[in-house]
Amino acid sequence: MLTKARELLKKYYGYLAFRPGQEKIIGSLLAGYDTVGIMPTGGGKSICYQIPALLSPGLTLVISPLISLMKDQVDSLNNLGIAATYINSSLEAQEQEARLYHLAQGSYKLLYVAPERLESSYFRSLLQRQKVSLVAVDEAHCVSQWGHDFRPSYLSIASLIADFAQRPRVAAFTATATELVTNDIVRHLGLIEPHLYVTGFDRQNLSFSVVRGENKKDFILKYISENKERAGIIYAATRKEVDNLYEFLRRKGITSGKYHAGLSDLERSSGQDAFLYDNIRVMVATNAFGMGIDKSNVRFVIHYNMPKNMESYYQEAGRAGRDGEPGECILLYSPQDTHIQKYLIEQSQMTPERKSMEYRKLQSMIDYCHTQRCLRQNILAYFGEEGPDFCNNCSTCNDAVEETDITVEAQKIFSCIRRMQERFGMSTVAEVLKGSKNKKVDQFGFHRLSTYGLMKEYKLKEITDMINILVSEGYLYVTEGQFPVVRLLDKAIPVLKGQEQVFQKTRKRTRKLQADSTLFERLRRLRKSIADKAGIPPYIVFPDSTLREMSDRCPTDRQSLLSISGIGERKLNQYGETFLAEIRDYQSESANSR
Repeated sequence: MLTKARELLKKYYGYLAFRPGQEKIIGSLLAGYDTVGIMPTGGGKSICYQIPALLSPGLTLVISPLISLMKDQVDSLNNLGIAATYINSSLEAQEQEARLYHLAQGSYKLLYVAPERLESSYFRSLLQRQKVSLVAVDEAHCVSQWGHDFRPSYLSIASLIADFAQRPRVAAFTATATELVTNDIVRHLGLIEPHLYVTGFDRQNLSFSVVRGENKKDFILKYISENKERAGIIYAATRKEVDNLYEFLRRKGITSGKYHAGLSDLERSSGQDAFLYDNIRVMVATNAFGMGIDKSNVRFVIHYNMPKNMESYYQEAGRAGRDGEPGECILLYSPQDTHIQKYLIEQSQMTPERKSMEYRKLQSMIDYCHTQRCLRQNILAYFGEEGPDFCNNCSTCNDAVEETDITVEAQKIFSCIRRMQERFGMSTVAEVLKGSKNKKVDQFGFHRLSTYGLMKEYKLKEITDMINILVSEGYLYVTEGQFPVVRLLDKAIPVLKGQEQVFQKTRKRTRKLQADSTLFERLRRLRKSIADKAGIPPYIVFPDSTLREMSDRCPTDRQSLLSISGIGERKLNQYGETFLAEIRDYQSESANSR
């Protein structure tokens, strides 16, 4: 069966080999086992259930909370000649009825629905009359209250599966899941002795950067001006922040879109479509945007504010480089970001236990923003994987840095915390070290401490940054809650005694993405023209990685074009001659200009 699966991979998708983990997951499903696949965003989860669907009798049901993903996936499948459809709230009643009729006639191989659809007894009874051989659950972490996006409607999936006269195989997929969430997926979906495959969280094509202490709007303006032809997403924490940043870019002459829950359905869908169809290059959005968007040619993701946890950050950052081409993930950090996220936690209706966990996750994110170590290593360690000490593709490893000995400053900070009896937050500690004359410092008599004013030559922000670095490096601990307290850890004691040194790394430069070739740009314009005529997003024609390989190898006949990754038989017949003609024209023009 795996031999047949590889044949279909080339025929429909244009790839000669599966990505890491895909073949094992497909083999497990074809052998009849329930399967859990934990794969990073862009790791190719959809192929893991689409190919078993093609090799299985009857219908494959795909359950996803992401309406935009359904349309993207179905458009892509139909473009490949595979019978697929979706049924969700975006359809008019008449169109829903037509699709339900064709479903009853057995016209589809894949059907995409939202979990809320399963609450309809009519729809469930219709499914029971179909030959459903596979149920694929996307974003499976939504079934767990400990996941970062719990959705109660996911809890109805298990009863649907149990109601089938002949139980289908179940495949559950997620990009981010801790051990606790993984156990919930197995239990709440009613999986039977599932095979678990964790393909690894590392996305080696993505570079990671944390930028502190810079004017965020100036940084974004400069970055976009240096990368005008590249598509990217800028995430902000609140609707107000999105609106302000969108207006700022508009005033600067940068065409962009915006997306958040405060906009009308029409405003959101029109902005999203403009981004998908490459009519605009930049989308400014809250984290509500991008869930399920299959756009493969996003080249950068900038977080204007620090996200609330690593799961959210990695999922959002992972929307860059889904085609395997280089992508850049930049987080612009300021201390105010921490206050915003704490406020959002406090305003939520979560239980005290859940809030406590959210505060722990937030502290992990703060540590990431201040760590002196490899950022990739930090991310992978959070998800329980080992990473390299030096990845050569993050701001810690790749940028020019200088090390400064801050042992004396660390000793002053540790001593001050101890003299304040480890009962206050880092802002108050910084004010005491600065020698501030505010009411709180006077009220507690901190102006009489020997550490009062010991770091008066530093700005408050510089002292707070040092404290955050010492937290991220394991010298200090910050308690949970709305009003956290900073305390010493054992690692600080040798420093206090003068037995160990502490160093701070300072970033000296930023990088610019490499310019694209002339042929690549021509092929991209051709792709856009073809997509506009067909009414589909350009990446459905070919991903950037396929265009890049075309521009590097310059194929001039059908056979050599078929050897390009991402070009299968159907797309060769659809688009092959048009792209070959463009390549030949480019070569002819280049020869004549010499």
